[in-house]
Amino acid sequence: MIVGILGAGAWGTALALTLHKNGHKIILWGHNSEHLEAIKTQGVNDRYLASVALPEGWIYEHELAATIRQSDFIIVAVPSKALRETARRLIGFAGVVVSVTKGIEASTGLTMTGILTEEAPGVRIAALSGPSLALEVARGIPTAVVVASRDESISIQVQALFHRPSFRVYRSSDLIGIELGGALKNVIAIAAGVCDGLGYGDNAKAALITRGEAEMRRLGVACGARPETFSGLGGLGDLVVTCFSNLSRNRAFGEKVGRGGNIVEILATTVSAVEGYPTTRSAHQLAAQLRVEAPIISAVHAMLYEGKNVQQAVQDLLSRDSKVED
Repeated sequence: MIVGILGAGAWGTALALTLHKNGHKIILWGHNSEHLEAIKTQGVNDRYLASVALPEGWIYEHELAATIRQSDFIIVAVPSKALRETARRLIGFAGVVVSVTKGIEASTGLTMTGILTEEAPGVRIAALSGPSLALEVARGIPTAVVVASRDESISIQVQALFHRPSFRVYRSSDLIGIELGGALKNVIAIAAGVCDGLGYGDNAKAALITRGEAEMRRLGVACGARPETFSGLGGLGDLVVTCFSNLSRNRAFGEKVGRGGNIVEILATTVSAVEGYPTTRSAHQLAAQLRVEAPIISAVHAMLYEGKNVQQAVQDLLSRDSKVED
């Protein structure tokens, strides 16, 4: 198969390597032609995956239309803020489009496949998610993920495209649940990073993850997801790795915030997108709209968007009335 990867960041490159190992032809598209030329010349994506050598034979394409025209499958790995613009270019594409971007659009409350459906109606869509740090995937370290689509035949095609011994792919029909799990866990990961920045221990982080999963599940169910999805790879699995790993951009961002860093300056010096930052606003709005109790999301929103003191936000969260565990 000829697979077009839209997005030459860490995640797009790591998935391109996985697909290359499965014998597929790779077209890697990026908006920055100089960056693409550097990757091609150096044989490494120095900006995002400097320690991983890339194979020869990939096509590096700056023209989006040319990438789409030549591809049997399209993998969308652009930042969430660029997804709607990218989706418009996919109208009429005959193959399967797989979103690997994790986020919720603030203005609409739509997930990434929701945006794809709105902008490119009729396109066959799936989402791939799960505990999958780009560097580990690129190095071939064993990983398990889940692909979701409302059409099982599409899930089966995507599963076959990616599946290999070091990259196990499971299937789900809960598309909204898988996408919300992947998006919301980034918000909880920021909170976990704040805990690290404040010097809290593993007890605090374990409690945060457990209560965060419950919060994700409540909001997900209110959006039509199945509750059990949030106990699987696309929920708890992704949540755990993102909250604990030193490779997690969202956790690292939260840690810097917890240490008193300036949010604008932290974001300005971060190479890859911190998807949990815009998702915090989207999730906060969605929870308010659906009247879902989401205290951790609210606390992170207060820190990032309302100027609330980090220690005060954490103290207010800890001082909430006790309740029955849900």
